[in-house]
Amino acid sequence: MSSLDNTVPNDTAGTLSVLHDGDALVLRPAGDWTLEATTDLDPVVRDVRLAGEKAIVADLSELQELDTAGAWILCRVMRRARKEGVSSVSVRNASDQHQVLLTSIASIDRKEAPLKQLRNPVQDILERLGRVVMNVWLDILAISSLIGQVILGVLKGLVGRGRIRFISVINQVERTGLSAVPIIALMSFLIGGIVAQQGAFQLRTFGAELFVVDLVGILVLREVGVLLTAIMIAGRSGSAFTAEIGSMKMREEIDALRVIGVDPVEVLVAPRLIGLVIALPLLTIISNLSGLFGAGMMAWAYSGLPPQIFLDRLQDAVELNTLFVGLIKAPFMGLIIALIACSEGLRTKGSAESLGRQTTISVVKAIFMVIVVDGLFAIFFGFVGY
Repeated sequence: MSSLDNTVPNDTAGTLSVLHDGDALVLRPAGDWTLEATTDLDPVVRDVRLAGEKAIVADLSELQELDTAGAWILCRVMRRARKEGVSSVSVRNASDQHQVLLTSIASIDRKEAPLKQLRNPVQDILERLGRVVMNVWLDILAISSLIGQVILGVLKGLVGRGRIRFISVINQVERTGLSAVPIIALMSFLIGGIVAQQGAFQLRTFGAELFVVDLVGILVLREVGVLLTAIMIAGRSGSAFTAEIGSMKMREEIDALRVIGVDPVEVLVAPRLIGLVIALPLLTIISNLSGLFGAGMMAWAYSGLPPQIFLDRLQDAVELNTLFVGLIKAPFMGLIIALIACSEGLRTKGSAESLGRQTTISVVKAIFMVIVVDGLFAIFFGFVGY
């Protein structure tokens, strides 16, 4: 046996000696290899170099106490030796008790953790795309079903076999429309003023500052008024619809309505939908007036354009169909916001986390679809020349 080439003392009872005996590397643990010594033994065992050795022998002749933690460290170093290509790994001079413990731990070691499968990037992209397409298809089915139930409920009410809850509709118009007037008016006033100031600043270079009236009139009446109103309502009223219906779903109140023979769509969905379809065009008119008022004030203050000149130029520059383009889009946007909000509310599960998630999804989907619909209307009106 060659001389000792690496001895690692330790303050605790456990120590490890590493020496060469011919072609074999001998690991000689001594003292107590117990849980209390693992903190000091673990880095010592990790530092033992095993690569390039032909054989590893664990000599337990000087080992006194061995528990599960100590046996785990010994088994781990032997397993590492096998991974690094050591052909022979063995244990000698072990007591019966230590041998049984090492065999038990080694049998657990044999169960290697499953290797993480490398995913094909193309397969991953296709899988994500498939999930998106499937979710869109489920959304289309859910919203189509909801539209059908609302139309059926309204038809039943018209022929006297059901009930249209006019008081609930009026209540929703007040909540989503009248209560939103201050914020819609203020926002539109500010946006109109900002657009007018920026337009006047750019047109001043060309001596065409008067044309800021054309710019603001067409932009506010045709696009900005209805679009900003719809986005604000999607965040304000759409989230409220989802939260209200979702909370009732969590408390099983919707199931209770079905049990007593009341259709939840007729009571909860239809009034909100009809109310928002009525309220959004009215809010759009207020938004248009506020935006033009803000633009007129800014044009007066920034460019010295008197209000009478602003109104006269607005009347000459903006045709009546420009106003109708914005108003035609409003009820469709209200319909989309209400359908998405109510549909997501009915999908809520029985937890507050689900309610928050569905509310967020509702707002994001509604704003996205409002912008998509606005783009589709722009393409359509451009195609027909309106």
